[in-house]
Amino acid sequence: MPHPNVLQIGEFPSAQQDIIDAEVRRYAEEDLQRDPAVSEGIEAILTRSSYQVPASLLASLPNLKIIATSGVGFDGIPLDAARSRGVVVTNTPGVLDAAVCELAIGLLLSLLRRIPSADRFVRDEAWTRELFPLTSSLAGKRIGIVGLGRIGQGIARRLAGFDVEIAYCGSKVEGLPYAMVSDVRELASLSDILIVCCPGGDRTRHLIDGAVLSALGSSGFLVNVSRGTVVDEAALIDALGKGLIRGAALDVFEKEPLIGSRLATLSNVVLTPHAGSATEETRHTMLRLALDNIHRVLDGSCALTPVK
Repeated sequence: MPHPNVLQIGEFPSAQQDIIDAEVRRYAEEDLQRDPAVSEGIEAILTRSSYQVPASLLASLPNLKIIATSGVGFDGIPLDAARSRGVVVTNTPGVLDAAVCELAIGLLLSLLRRIPSADRFVRDEAWTRELFPLTSSLAGKRIGIVGLGRIGQGIARRLAGFDVEIAYCGSKVEGLPYAMVSDVRELASLSDILIVCCPGGDRTRHLIDGAVLSALGSSGFLVNVSRGTVVDEAALIDALGKGLIRGAALDVFEKEPLIGSRLATLSNVVLTPHAGSATEETRHTMLRLALDNIHRVLDGSCALTPVK
């Protein structure tokens, strides 16, 4: 079978790029600009969830049949425009849950125990001059989880061994031992730590705003492994700078990559580069599923994981 013509939006690690190039005829947006005739042959778009797919681009691809993102989030894809054209949209749910949950726990422990600062303290030989400041224990904390989907439940299960109290807000989940709170501001007021793992998009944009952060309070911590748009970043920077909350650990940001942000200058934050799913094993599985979705749709079969 001939390789399908695929427009790739965004970068993939080199090992993954080799897999892509072995299975498809890859084009970039620059190729379309150099030769508009290339647009006629594009049958699929392959991207990652941290990139935007402009609606205007879809209009220039008359034979587009599928947009496959290697990731769970699809808020960067114009769903209405795709559906109006009969273009299938797929993501890769389920296969990255464990990796994101692991990073969430790692971020939380790094934040509470100040592990990055402790590492620098030892490397800089400050240990020879002073004692490292005392940190905060996870045991006994009240954890509020915003969004108890697959990832939220996975985080909750992993926290079970830390002797914490868990509550959540979002859609009700039956059969679980956690208290449900209807309002995110109330959840924040009841929590020592607020972990955000709900979907992105217009419905959750700036869900975590200044009022929620004030409710979390000066001894509270925020962890965000969902989407950067869920947190009002300006309000968060203000809260961190003024001590309205104690600290934050963030894997996602409103604009990525993070450039020139005051977040990078604050000592009470831990920052990672949207790395929730960034393990070799997980990213390989995600890409395999994204490519399989492309092959199936272009062969006339149903997608394995269409966005509903």
